Amino acid sequence: MRAERRFRAVGPAVREAARTFRQQPTPAEALLWERLRDRRLGGLKFRRQHAVLGFVLDFYCPERRLAIEVDGAVHAAPEQRARDAERSKQLAAAGVRVLRLDNAEVLNNTGAALATIARAAAAHGARGG
Repeated sequence: MRAERRFRAVGPAVREAARTFRQQPTPAEALLWERLRDRRLGGLKFRRQHAVLGFVLDFYCPERRLAIEVDGAVHAAPEQRARDAERSKQLAAAGVRVLRLDNAEVLNNTGAALATIARAAAAHGARGG
C-alpha cells in the first residue's frame, strides 16, 4: 500500500488543478466521462482528472494502470508534442500506459474511441500487465 501512496503522492497545487479541471471539462471529456463512469466500460473503474506523479490525467483506470488523454488542437504544436512525449515517458517508467485520443474522434466517433480504450485496457492486462 505504501508504494501506491508514493505513486499517487501529489502536492496541494496539483490537487487543486485536478479539482478545477473536473469542474470545467471540455465537451469531449464530458462525453467520454458519461461513457466511462460507474464502470460502464467493461466493468472497469475510471477516475477523471486524477493526479499521478504530479501530472493530472484526463482519465485513469488504476486496475489497468491506463491513462486516457483527450487532446485538443494545442497538442499538435511541436513544443506540446515534446512535453506530452516526456510526460508519457515518465508515466511509462512508473508502469502507466498512456492512450491519447483526439477531441474530434471522441466527439464524432465515440463508439470507436470506446473500442480503442477497451482494446488498450485488455492489452494492458490487470495491474501493471
